[in-house]
Amino acid sequence: MEPDSRDRAAVRFPPPLIYLATVLLGVGLESFVFPLRRVDFYVWARPLAVLVLLVGVAMIAAAIGLFRRSGQNPEPWKPTPEILTGGIYRLTRNPMYLGLALLQLALGLWKGNCWIVVLAPLSLAAVYWFAVRHEEAYLEGKFGHVYLDYKASVRRWI
Repeated sequence: MEPDSRDRAAVRFPPPLIYLATVLLGVGLESFVFPLRRVDFYVWARPLAVLVLLVGVAMIAAAIGLFRRSGQNPEPWKPTPEILTGGIYRLTRNPMYLGLALLQLALGLWKGNCWIVVLAPLSLAAVYWFAVRHEEAYLEGKFGHVYLDYKASVRRWI
């Protein structure tokens, strides 16, 4: 029996593409439109980039690991059989999206591209608009007060 095609969030495309698009926009703006003034990135930004990268990768890995251990698929357009509230999900409701934003920040810091850095909040806003709000509506509809209680106790980002 095929699963109900309505038992999923109305997310139409992979949210990581949003981060990729804003990184490419940052590269384009820096290269062809208006380079932002750079500070000495090699003194402080590269070590910070490594730290931010490690935190982002750890968040994503922790979330994917939890999905795999629970037998769920992390793709937002697949059905969600249960809400994950343990592990990294005790700290943030969207660790994969936040982790991807941290990867974007790390890349911008490493490359000395201020546009990539300043576009990271735009990435989070776009991910909210195109994915998170649909996921939250789906989870509220499917799990009701259980998800609403979780939502009230754990922040969306940090």
